[in-house]
Amino acid sequence: MTKKKSSTGDPATPQLVATEPLKLTQFAHGGGCGCKIAPNVLEEILAKTAPAIVPKQLLVGIETSDDAAVYQLNADQALVATTDFFMPIVDDPFDFGCIAATNALSDVYAMGGMPLLALAIVGMPVNKLPLDTIKRILEGGESICAKAGIPIAGGHSIDSLEPIYGLVAIGLVHPDNLKRNSGARPGDKLILGKGLGVGFYSAALKKGLLSESHYAAMIASTTQLNTPGRALACLAGVHAMTDVTGFGLLGHLVEICQASQVSAVIDCAALPMLANALDYAEKGCITGASDRNWASYGGYVARPTKHLTAVEQALLTDPQTSGGLLIACAPEVVTEVLSTFLQEGFDHATVIGELSAGKAQVSVVKSKTLAG
Repeated sequence: MTKKKSSTGDPATPQLVATEPLKLTQFAHGGGCGCKIAPNVLEEILAKTAPAIVPKQLLVGIETSDDAAVYQLNADQALVATTDFFMPIVDDPFDFGCIAATNALSDVYAMGGMPLLALAIVGMPVNKLPLDTIKRILEGGESICAKAGIPIAGGHSIDSLEPIYGLVAIGLVHPDNLKRNSGARPGDKLILGKGLGVGFYSAALKKGLLSESHYAAMIASTTQLNTPGRALACLAGVHAMTDVTGFGLLGHLVEICQASQVSAVIDCAALPMLANALDYAEKGCITGASDRNWASYGGYVARPTKHLTAVEQALLTDPQTSGGLLIACAPEVVTEVLSTFLQEGFDHATVIGELSAGKAQVSVVKSKTLAG
């Protein structure tokens, strides 16, 4: 509320007039993992960097665009290190902190690791945001780290034009259980752990179209820690693992195909989705990041674009903030993988495709039986 002078001009009798509540997203030009630099632009940038030092202990670096760096400490331990941060995808500061922290920790789980500690990355327009709002963002991140059983042991903060929050996440993994995106094999089944459509929901939220129940569903999905990664890493039949985030399902699947030198087929009709996500997309609730992702990865789709509707295409490239794990596993462990997801509360987990020998590409089919 703000004060306004009376019609008589008497400053002693102020009137209260309603003002619009502060919205975090109004301070950011993009939100969540949709803020990522376009994949083709990022590839061009990285291609011009100098060759890196690669010690023999560095088990995973930047060579296959994997989720985290992994450095072997001894025969039984390897350090998993990653960082992730972005601008607000929602207006509630606590929810924003929760989502950003969950998303950052996901990369540790995607490597098969157990989080050990985190460092906070904080950039805030301190002259524009109330200090209580900034405090709530940090509290959201702390609450997720508490659920993961780890401390936020430090961090760094700056005064910035847009709100930015995230974590440096450190974890441990046994070298034998390390899961890369490069281990997928021909014949593997593909399993996705969370429903797609976060980008559609976030676009609907910005347009004021997202219902309260669907907002709750978005928060539930984006703040669900990908803890099944720890157990799945111990299964010999799980050959590759990554998490689906800003580059969409298509982008992260292409990364698996390139790193593993395999070809993929996915059943568009089998893709798990958040409730009514496609309805929002039909209403034009599609992020700009979806188009950027298609520009980068659409060339890897084997079937001509005419076989896909505009909404189906957008679904494949919809940026997933704090999305699900994507698993490549042997057919004989599919039941165990799905059971692991279900036991930890992931009821959207399902078989979405399979891999074969061939060049790195993705064929998209509809209503093909893939779960056998």
